[in-house]
Amino acid sequence: MTIQVLKSKIHKAIVTQAELNYEGSVTIDEDLMIASKIVEWERVLIVNNNNGERLETYVIKGDKGSGVICMNGAAARKVQVGDELIIMSFAATTIETASTWTPTRVFVNNKNKQV
Repeated sequence: MTIQVLKSKIHKAIVTQAELNYEGSVTIDEDLMIASKIVEWERVLIVNNNNGERLETYVIKGDKGSGVICMNGAAARKVQVGDELIIMSFAATTIETASTWTPTRVFVNNKNKQV
């Protein structure tokens, strides 16, 4: 049997853009993707700390070092620029592995730079 565990998260990321007229996804600074081990096209769960919204989408790579966190498409209606998000990815693993698992956690400042 396998279970879903938190693989990684970016904690307290700040929305820098919201682009309604886009195909859909979240654009994340490549530096944050590398640090969090979240890969392009990976499914993520996003929690908006400002309004309680939760949504699932996929990741596209943003410019390295840009600090970009951009909600695209319909998800742009769930955020405002400046909102604080938690971006999480999950992985399937065995219960035995899960008991010793430690997720990758990336904490950022208000400019989306890792601290």
